[in-house]
Amino acid sequence: MNFTENLNKITLRYQDISDKLNNVEKLGREEFVKLSKEYSDLEPIVAKVNDYLNASNAVKDLEVMLCDPEMKELAETELLHLKEQLPILERTVRLALLPKDKDDEKNAIVEIRAGTGGEEAALFAGVLFRMYQRYCERQGWKFEIMSYSDTGIGGVKEASASVSGKGVFAKLKFESGVHRVQRVPETESSGRIHTSAATVAVLPEAEEVDIQIEEKDLRIDVYRSSG
Repeated sequence: MNFTENLNKITLRYQDISDKLNNVEKLGREEFVKLSKEYSDLEPIVAKVNDYLNASNAVKDLEVMLCDPEMKELAETELLHLKEQLPILERTVRLALLPKDKDDEKNAIVEIRAGTGGEEAALFAGVLFRMYQRYCERQGWKFEIMSYSDTGIGGVKEASASVSGKGVFAKLKFESGVHRVQRVPETESSGRIHTSAATVAVLPEAEEVDIQIEEKDLRIDVYRSSG
């Protein structure tokens, strides 16, 4: 089954679930809950699939229009734009189809540490931290700084923040790892290019767990000084 056939199969399944939910009186409670969850999971995926399929079909229509001398110029301009968009739309769909991590809907803790590269690495870590902060703000997420150790000239030795919102960990988890940059540092007077690094760790926020300790499990020792 090729990519397009697989997408069509997904849209058909989505429509089938929609039809069944419209006849809710014929569904049992368990089946209704199961279908409702599947429908909710498929809804954002199908929206991306439809964007891709619509663009793909538009490309085919425009290629036919190229044969018409009166429409050729208009078709060529639109075709160029759509062919640039298709790979982006396809990538978006493929990412949406990846199996979900059980932690995807959790909030996240983002930690950034300057790596090799001295003061320039700290400056790079500071740039990364501010970049993530602005990205989170644009996503409508809550970004709370937990710790921040700066170098005094805009650099960051290490910093961490709590990010909360919808689908935070799903979008940020791929940022974990070592990030490198090659550039002429602000601290470099001779114009040499330096390689600097910073590490980024994105962790799902831990869930609160109630722990009950029974008295029989406690051992209490009492010590008194001889003086």
